Amino acid sequence: MNFATPESRATTSVNWRLGLVSIAGLWAFYFVIITGRAALVSPGAHLEMLVYRTIVTGFAIGITFLLFIFLERFADRPLRWRIPIAFAAAVPVAAAIAGFNLYIFEVADPMNVFEREEWQEVLQQWQESRVRDPWASLKEFFEASMSRYFVVIAWTLLYMALGYAQIVRRAERRAAIFAQEAQTAQLRALRYQVNPHFLFNTLNVLSTLVMRDRREEAEKMILNLSTFYRTSLTAEPADDVALAEEIRLQRLYLDIETVRFPERLIIDISVPTVLASACVPAMILQPLVENAIKYGVSRVRRPVTVSIHAEEQDGKLVLRVADDGEPMQQEDAPHGTGVGLTNVRDRLEARYGDESSVIWGPIDGGGFEVVLTLPINRESC
Repeated sequence: MNFATPESRATTSVNWRLGLVSIAGLWAFYFVIITGRAALVSPGAHLEMLVYRTIVTGFAIGITFLLFIFLERFADRPLRWRIPIAFAAAVPVAAAIAGFNLYIFEVADPMNVFEREEWQEVLQQWQESRVRDPWASLKEFFEASMSRYFVVIAWTLLYMALGYAQIVRRAERRAAIFAQEAQTAQLRALRYQVNPHFLFNTLNVLSTLVMRDRREEAEKMILNLSTFYRTSLTAEPADDVALAEEIRLQRLYLDIETVRFPERLIIDISVPTVLASACVPAMILQPLVENAIKYGVSRVRRPVTVSIHAEEQDGKLVLRVADDGEPMQQEDAPHGTGVGLTNVRDRLEARYGDESSVIWGPIDGGGFEVVLTLPINRESC
């Protein structure tokens, strides 16, 4: 047995406004066609006939709307049921419209059109045809019903097409929502990969400082670490932040690393004021700065400069993170273990698609550079 849930019914129904507009539009089109034909083939009294047709058209719109309400009761049924029901229900509707049309024009004649001299010959021919053929009235009614039946059927097919068009639109909206939710989930997962990795490295440094009884440095690192995490974890992982805020977080991180490398780490940050408000994915620079420390600073005994530069090129935001550490070959470049360059690339691809890029490689004379290119956006953060 087929039970319909409220959700399934909502996704297969046509809203009343759309149903009424489609009914009125179809009958208005029929009205125009019939009126045009009558103007070409019928004599006189066009104004009165126009009034009659308007009355009949109004009746047709009303009773077709009742058919719409009836068909909505079966909106949750399979198409193999809805089509026969619609075709069967259209029969009495078409008969009612045809009967009302004959009544207005030939029986009631509220404006006495057929009593006028110009219509006497037509009326006489009509009466003589009834005498010659007693079934003429029934045949005329059947023919009128058939002509209206095809109009009603045309509307029912339009009605079902509109219903399934709404299903398609709702499905497209749901697919877009699911895609957005999947993208958000992916961004969250990628973002959450960064924090544990950074935390483990920092705890290792703290452990070393404590073991070496460097309490003041350990205390400073703990305070910086607390500030870093309090700031970075307040924002939604999939949200963007202003570039100025991202740079502030990286300064906190570099302050922590300065405790570890007080003589070897030199910081060079350059961000134009006009780009400070540009939006970037939160902590997008973190893995890059961390790699610069890991592969550039920690492996040498001399001072190494870690630089973060921002600029605008061709309407895009370009971020560069580089170090001037020891020379390395492209095959020796740090590819990370799920939290490094791969993490950054995947986050940008999920967030911007083909509008972003990540390029990395060794620098002539020593060191390594990563260049991020992404759209300039100041509205999402």
